[in-house]
Amino acid sequence: MEYLARLFALVLFVVTVDARKPNVVVFLSDDQGWGDLSISGNTNLKTPNVDAIARDGARFLSFYVCPVCSPTRAEFLTGRYHQRSGVYSTSAGGERMDLDEKTIADSFKAAGYATGAFGKWHNGMQYPYHPRGRGFEEYYGFCSGHWGNYFDPPLEHNGQPVRGKGFIIDDLTDRAMAWMEAQGDRPFFAYLPYNTPHSPMQVPDRFYRKFADVDVKLRHRDLKKENMLMTRAALAMCENIDWNVGRVLKKLDTLKLAEDTIVLYFCDNGPNSARWNGDMKGKKGSTDEGGVHAPLHVRWTGTIKPGTEIKPLAGAIDLLPTLADLAGIPVLGEKPLDGVSVKALLLGTRVDWADRWMFSSWKNRFSVRDAGFRLGYRGGLFDLQADPGQRVNVAGQHPERLQRMQAALRKWEAEMIREMPPVDERTFPVGHKVFPTTQLPARDAVATGKLTRSNKWPNDSYFHQWTDLADTLSWEIDVVTAGTYEAVMYYASRKADVGAKIALTFKGRQVTQTVTRANEQALRGAEHDRVPRGESYVKDFKPLRLGTIELEKGKGPLTLKALEKPGEEVVEVRSIWLTLK
Repeated sequence: MEYLARLFALVLFVVTVDARKPNVVVFLSDDQGWGDLSISGNTNLKTPNVDAIARDGARFLSFYVCPVCSPTRAEFLTGRYHQRSGVYSTSAGGERMDLDEKTIADSFKAAGYATGAFGKWHNGMQYPYHPRGRGFEEYYGFCSGHWGNYFDPPLEHNGQPVRGKGFIIDDLTDRAMAWMEAQGDRPFFAYLPYNTPHSPMQVPDRFYRKFADVDVKLRHRDLKKENMLMTRAALAMCENIDWNVGRVLKKLDTLKLAEDTIVLYFCDNGPNSARWNGDMKGKKGSTDEGGVHAPLHVRWTGTIKPGTEIKPLAGAIDLLPTLADLAGIPVLGEKPLDGVSVKALLLGTRVDWADRWMFSSWKNRFSVRDAGFRLGYRGGLFDLQADPGQRVNVAGQHPERLQRMQAALRKWEAEMIREMPPVDERTFPVGHKVFPTTQLPARDAVATGKLTRSNKWPNDSYFHQWTDLADTLSWEIDVVTAGTYEAVMYYASRKADVGAKIALTFKGRQVTQTVTRANEQALRGAEHDRVPRGESYVKDFKPLRLGTIELEKGKGPLTLKALEKPGEEVVEVRSIWLTLK
């Protein structure tokens, strides 16, 4: 009996140990280049906390992402090249992953993890493209590609509009830490996709003061291209990120979870301006080294040897299979992954690693690199060991390598083109019973007549100059559940324009409302900008209840039109929210 009791205790111990899956915390910064960290050699700033993840764990020396935001996020979430999931743009629906894709959150949730995302999503807004439809149980942040104001901004919490508190990165971090602490003994997967140093260039004074008048020593390779205001603001924003990363690391220590948590830090593309980036060619949007070479730091205290440096090529497509492998959980879905697990490199159990191709593309620019060379989208071949700045085309000196890389790139390019839809024919879904509120932003609307966007970059835009009764706004929607919906419009209006009558229609059904209260709002954002922006300024749009409307199941245009216009303009429109009653 004593023997059986000891055996039972041993089995129970093994099962208990095996059941303790590691937590996972993933930081993803936005428009921060490889060179925006002090560990990369940048003496213009100090990033001790992000650097510490590499010092106390592993640092990848050749890690690759996409040239812009949405594609990198899709590749991290799916383990597949972004073209395969239908992501081809950064707005107006092209940022969405196909609904038959399984995400890293789906896999961790199925394995019993609590899953939460806190920040910029940028892979779809309407459920089930929304984070809550892609495996995340908790979401706080915004789903667009960029945001117009970083101080007390309008955000959403699990699909409901809320007001952020303070500077957005600090707020996202507060929310993430509180959520992690609330999980108790349940393992968690926390995704923190920060939205800085993406423009607009806003950062609290206490971070900016250090850089306001600093003499920046390390400069971009072409001094004439560097905007020093932009550089100083970006450096301050990166130090704010680092401070928040440090807060999370301290929270893990306080919760005694440091040894039970895998911490990962990477960036989504190259820097968003011409600033020091280790002499690499290109920046955000480029398929050259400077546009796609990113940092990747991974820490798992007690498991990954401190100071590990990993030389073989890896990319965002490898993160899903690697984290699942480290956590010992299966990857959901039947679609083949493009990425591979690099667990063996992290743990030092394998030193030999087969060479591989890493492909990059954006806006019909295609590039590929192997362990030593990059084939540029214009056909030049560059020896990155001897010429990391891609200054000398050595194609004539390596004809066989050139032919191999050209053939591999042509094959991959043809395959990716076949995967991509020529036109996004996916409608915007409305009315899932498990997620009854749907947001339809101006970004996704199509205007007729004289209605004008507030900015050519649609992500955080609104429509104004509505001066003609013939003008309309419409969204191509797919009503998933027939029923009664409450319709709310977020608007701004001058006193002189009060009295405008508005109609919202869908398949012959209509709800009308008269604007009885003005919402005169000045443009916001400039008061916090450190650099003149290219994106739209914003306003404090207020909700106007349009009423209830019966929506039948099916696809068609949801149209906003004006029936009466007593003043010069009807209203300015930021979004429509529909809630299934």
